[in-house]
This record gives sequence, structure tokens and C-alpha cells, in this order.
Amino acid sequence: MSITFASLGVPDEIARRLAKRGIDAPFPIQAATIPDALYGRDLCGKAPTGSGKTIAFGVPMIVRVTRSAPKRPKGLVLAPTRELALQVADELRALSGDLRVLAVYGGAGIEPQIKQLRAGVDIVVACPGRLLDVIERNACDLRDVRFAVIDEADRMADMGFLPDVRRILDMTNEHRQTLLFSATLDGAIDALVKGYQTDPVVHEMADDDTGDVVHHFWASERPGRAQLTAEVIERVGPTIVFSRTRHGADRIAKQLGQAGVSAAPIHGGRSQGQRERALDAFHRGEVKALVATDVAARGIHVEGVMCVVHFDMPADHKDYVHRSGRTGRAGALGTVVALVPIAQKRDAAKLRKLAGIGGELREPVVALLPEGHATFKAAAGRGRIRTDRPTRHSSKTANARPKRSDERFRTDRPAVAAEPRSERDRRPTRSERPARAERSSHDDRAERTDLSAPWSSKRSEHGRAAEGPNRAERRQARFGEPESAERQARAAAKAAQAASQ
Repeated sequence: MSITFASLGVPDEIARRLAKRGIDAPFPIQAATIPDALYGRDLCGKAPTGSGKTIAFGVPMIVRVTRSAPKRPKGLVLAPTRELALQVADELRALSGDLRVLAVYGGAGIEPQIKQLRAGVDIVVACPGRLLDVIERNACDLRDVRFAVIDEADRMADMGFLPDVRRILDMTNEHRQTLLFSATLDGAIDALVKGYQTDPVVHEMADDDTGDVVHHFWASERPGRAQLTAEVIERVGPTIVFSRTRHGADRIAKQLGQAGVSAAPIHGGRSQGQRERALDAFHRGEVKALVATDVAARGIHVEGVMCVVHFDMPADHKDYVHRSGRTGRAGALGTVVALVPIAQKRDAAKLRKLAGIGGELREPVVALLPEGHATFKAAAGRGRIRTDRPTRHSSKTANARPKRSDERFRTDRPAVAAEPRSERDRRPTRSERPARAERSSHDDRAERTDLSAPWSSKRSEHGRAAEGPNRAERRQARFGEPESAERQARAAAKAAQAASQ
């Protein structure tokens, strides 16, 4: 007999809302945790990313949380990233009916969030830092919180949020029910469980519940990596590409666009609006790839991700698992491709061993990857995605910028009335100068040159007569200073030397 949400004790109204969304049967983590949470028990859920944890704690929260007074919510969810906070809030709104749900996160204006908190919110889904900000502004009081959830607790620990999490939990009601979900339950997470939960029941899910994910480790140096990634995306379908740095993510997105694959970067350097627009475009199919840093490796639930590409190798095996968790979610099939430079061959072997992944480093063979969905292949067939790999010389030609006509840079500026020129600027303009025929010829100048004449700019007496006094004569006429004896002696010596030669 198959398990249904009704058999777990889920109210019929919530079960109908889930059924309308095509969710008829619970996933293993949901079947294991929902009954205990509905009963009021504290619990720890150890499950990999993409196993359906949001519904696992969302259903009990909707059932047990009631209407709240202004500024005093009764439900609280703590999430490590703003994307996860937004997605959890959307999921709870879809389940809640008339309960008021608000996402509180940084990167967006704080005043609208404060206004809604003061008006009254039943469930707050928050990032720790922004929640403390609104609390300090007296916009939120957690003393009425009776149902608290810590989502992605291991990610909280990795990002250094645990001190803020403890501070927030200390502000809540001491008789609250606390649910914690994490990929690991050791170290700092175990200390959090012992300090803030009462006799929790622990449910651990195996990694096999996340679906069939095939991992490929391919040898690839950086020069050809962008084109190879474009071919993988074209073959498999919607993909998340992971970069080590923000600048790298921007560069990769641009390179994929030049290769004919629409891509959008998403990382901590982008504004909240830019990140939301990138996710929306990916959901709608307007872009075929998201290029992300590790800020998006955990907690972001994006439907229909067919492939994950590690453009840059992650720092350790945990980051590899977190990144790869974007595909093969909730029982779906997935493909993971890691592009490994030869210099990191040993690091990749160590990572595979620690992550429990078999296989070995191979040469890239895109044809071995599964073909993507029909709409993506149709887009490729219409010519929206370039499939040919350019040669080294043709790529330069193809990417060269077209020459722009000078007409694009010409402007008709209005005439400006001439202003009187200063004494320094009162020199003849080019049009006022005598024609070349009227000037002294070059040959005539050569005839007047006398290298033996001192302090005369190498001009003879004839030339000086034609051109006026030399520098020494002008100085004497202006300042009344005759040439010094030292200067005269040097000039005489120089003239004598020239005559002897």
C-alpha cells in the first residue's frame, strides 16, 4: 500500500493543495518527519539537498502556527541565503491558505519589510543578519515564536552564521518546537542540536533518494573549456555552471553567449533584482544556463536542471556534493560534468575518493551524454544554438568586431560665437599663414646656415639679418644684460674648434 499525505495525518485541505501541484505521494524525508513534527516533537533531518525538505517542515508549520499579533510572528524559518529564503517563503504561501508569510533578507530595501512586520506577519522566513537588523529597529519580537526551523544548518556553519543563529534562538519562546535540517549532523551542528533541542528524534536519509546522477570527470584545459561547456549545454539541456569567482562567472556567461548559448550570471556581486531576474529567466527557459558561484550551490531549488558543470574545480569534496545537488533532485535523472586541468589531476582523484564517486579522468566525449528535452533540441534545430566548434583562426575572425563607419561618430554641433583671444593666443591661424610658395625655401635656408656662428641657432649673418636678432641679442635688448665673459669664452673656443676642423 502506497503512503499518502492523508495517511501521514496531513489535513485534507493541505493535501488537496499539494495534489493540485502534482504532489500526490510524499518523498522519504517527508514520510519520515511529518508525523513526528505534527505530533510536536523536536527533530533532526539528515538529508541531501533536493530531497524535499521544504514540504517536510512546511506542512507541520502551516498546521501548528496560528494568526499572530503585529510584530510578533509565531513561526520562524532561518535560511543561509536570500534565494533559499525567497523559495521557502513561496512554498509556504502555496501551502498556507490565509497565513501571512514574509521573507526577510538583505540585498533589498529594509523599510518595506519593517512595514509588513509592524502590520502583522504569522511566519517569518529570514536570513540571520537581516533578521537581527529588524529586531534592533524594534520591528520584530520573537517571544511568541513557538515553531522554529533551521534549514541547511551545515551551510549556516560554513558561512559563519551559527553565532547569529544561537542569538536568535535565545530570543524565541523557550517552549518552542525546533526542527533542524542538515546534510551533516556532526561537529558544530551536533552542538547546536544539544543546546537548542529537547530529546529530538533523528531521521537520516540515504543519498540514493536523490535520483540517478551520472558523474563525468573530463580532462580540459582553460582555453577550450567555454566551447566545451557550450556543447554540453546544447546536448543535455538546462544547466548550472559553477565558477570559483564572481569575475569568472561574468566572463563565462559572456563566453557562452558568444558561443550561441544564452546564459545569466548569479553570484553575491549581483543585486537582488538581478539575481531574481536571472532565476526567473532560467525558469521560463529564456536562458539555458545559470553561471553561479558557490553562493548558489546550496538551498536554491531550480526545477528541471538537467546538468551541472564544474567549470572550476571546487575547493573540497563537500562543495562538490553541494554543487552537484542542483541536478537529480527529488528522484529525477541528472548529469554532472567536472572539467579538470591536468595540473589538478591528483586533486580530482582525491575528491572522487572522498565523495565516494567512482570512475576516472577521461577525454571529453559529448556524444556520450544523454540528450536533453525536446524544447531545447528544437531551439538548437532552429539555429539559436551554434553547434560547430570554430578553429583557432576562425574563432578570432568570427569574434572580431565589425568596423564602424565614421559617420556614426560625426555630430552636427551648433556654431559657437567666437570669443576674443588672449595675448598668448593671438597668433596667426593656419588659414592666416602665408602660402608655402611665399615662405623661404628649404634650399635657401641651407645656403644661409653657418655652423661657425656662436649663439646664433646655426644661422649665418645673412640669415640673422633676415630672421631678426638671435637669443643672446634678444636677451641683451630686453634685460640689458650683455653676455658673460664665460659664455663668450666658450663660444670662442667652440668657433675655433670648428674652424680647425
